[in-house]
Amino acid sequence: MATVQLIPADEDARMAAVRRYDILDTPPDGAFDRIAAAAAEVFDVPIAIVSIVDSDRIWFKSHHGLDGVSEIGREPGLCASAILGHEPWLVTDAAADPRTLANPLVAGDFGLQFYAGAPLTTADGYNLGTLCVLDLAPRQVTEAQTRILSHLATLVVDQLELRLSARRAASLSEDRLEEMQVLAGALQRSLLPPALPAIPHVALAAAYRPASRYQVGGDFYDIFPIDGATWGLTIGDVCGKGPEAAGRTSCARYSMRAAAIHEDDPSRVLDLVNQALLVDAGPLLEAPFVTALFARLHPHPRGATVAFASAGHPLPTVLRADGTVSQVGAPGTLLGVLAQIRTAQTTVELEQGDTLVLLTDGVLDSGQPRLEQEGVEAVLRTCQGLPPELIAARVEAAVTSGQADDVAVLVLTAQG
Repeated sequence: MATVQLIPADEDARMAAVRRYDILDTPPDGAFDRIAAAAAEVFDVPIAIVSIVDSDRIWFKSHHGLDGVSEIGREPGLCASAILGHEPWLVTDAAADPRTLANPLVAGDFGLQFYAGAPLTTADGYNLGTLCVLDLAPRQVTEAQTRILSHLATLVVDQLELRLSARRAASLSEDRLEEMQVLAGALQRSLLPPALPAIPHVALAAAYRPASRYQVGGDFYDIFPIDGATWGLTIGDVCGKGPEAAGRTSCARYSMRAAAIHEDDPSRVLDLVNQALLVDAGPLLEAPFVTALFARLHPHPRGATVAFASAGHPLPTVLRADGTVSQVGAPGTLLGVLAQIRTAQTTVELEQGDTLVLLTDGVLDSGQPRLEQEGVEAVLRTCQGLPPELIAARVEAAVTSGQADDVAVLVLTAQG
């Protein structure tokens, strides 16, 4: 596996990034503990650690399955090696691996035999530490496990960013609303894809407008590749606003990505996300609920096949090439509240010129009077033959007056 080496001059800049997050020697945090526990479960190993590499030590923000140890020296630490690159660092048989056979953790009483660590990489490219899993026996890992470890490491960094943003937001005074708006916008952008991907045989567009310029909204959407022929589409809404809702959004979004790697059934993906949200909430925390729709998109030369399930989220609307409009799908149970949810898969075939419109309930509940589903369908009947970006703009414009909630619209048109 190729490794990108950091030059010595970068260490000072990396340590400045570590200090920026003010994470060293902070108390235990349930969010990081749950991420570590999830990593241990994915790999079926006894130990998982969220580590921060200091100048002379490796400090553990979370240490699942390793009681009584909060840090080790940096010199023998495997995490210090893992942060030298930007890909997961894998040691499947440490006693036979020339990189680690002399390591005290391997050759000593601890008897480490397996290590997999994904670097905690900031947006500006610095590796703060790792999310790593350990075992006392050699083992192999799958490509899917490695991808999930990287997704979970990204979630750790998201949590650090959220805490950093929350601290900064708390210090803002009333005369710095403009700066607060910039901060909220930056955090909001971190919870949405930076750009819509180019997907063969389909055209995409999205519109997003939070209810307040000064607070992070609870609506989100995401589009990501699952394999060479299939894409995942997500649109959802977290009850509430601000950092807590942003944390739930991050958990839902990355849990959706991880679950989609293993599950072909959209209903099963939503079930796994529900379990992740219940774990993230903790036993005593009244966490906000989440509505979400997950779809598997399979484009092909004749159009596109979309298989989806909804968990308490508004159902999609189809605008056919001939101008007919209809809502499709079956409602389901919202996420993050009940241990068992009920959802049903629906498959929609889109031919050339057909359009699928996904939206959040902010679209339906806003406007004077409220737009509701009948209003959405009336708007779409005026959109026959329009490209996705104009359809999204028309739906968004319909709720400009009297917007009461965050608004998100995702439009997909089959081009064939």
